Amino acid sequence: METQQTTATAWAIDPTHSEVQFKVKHLVISTVTGSFGQYEGHVETVGDDFDGAKISFSADISSISTGNEQRDGHLKSVEFFDAEQFPKLMFVSTSMTKTGDESYSVTGDLTLHGVTKPVTLKVEYGGQMQDFYGQTKAGFEATGTIKRKEFGLTWDGVTEAGGVVVSDDVKLVLNIQLTKQA
Repeated sequence: METQQTTATAWAIDPTHSEVQFKVKHLVISTVTGSFGQYEGHVETVGDDFDGAKISFSADISSISTGNEQRDGHLKSVEFFDAEQFPKLMFVSTSMTKTGDESYSVTGDLTLHGVTKPVTLKVEYGGQMQDFYGQTKAGFEATGTIKRKEFGLTWDGVTEAGGVVVSDDVKLVLNIQLTKQA
């Protein structure tokens, strides 16, 4: 009789081989990409199967970078993220469901700017591999869209012609490499 593995396996984000980005339309004609430089995340699976995995993730708001120091300062200010009062973005999964051979749907609670809302991300699984040091790595790309105003990020600028400066839709793109913990 075959026994099913029920041992919990812990994984942690490898920040050296991961990216956490957001993309937002500027003036509705071009996209500005930003990223978080400081973040951490943990995943718990049953064995090496990610179906049903439990995920926790946080990013430091003060680590936002868009490649423009003035814009970064504005994003960290009280008009946007208010990094001093709300220093972390947090995500805790409520479900991770396999939707195809190499795809998952992850739903969880995203806390941003003091507001918690459920979000769902599409996840593409890149597979597993051992690195040069014998560590098992797993790769994923997670994508989704949130509405920034639902999280209290309501700053709006309007051009002289009446155009919107920053769109409400914010695309999330996370390329994550996990390391299996001993």
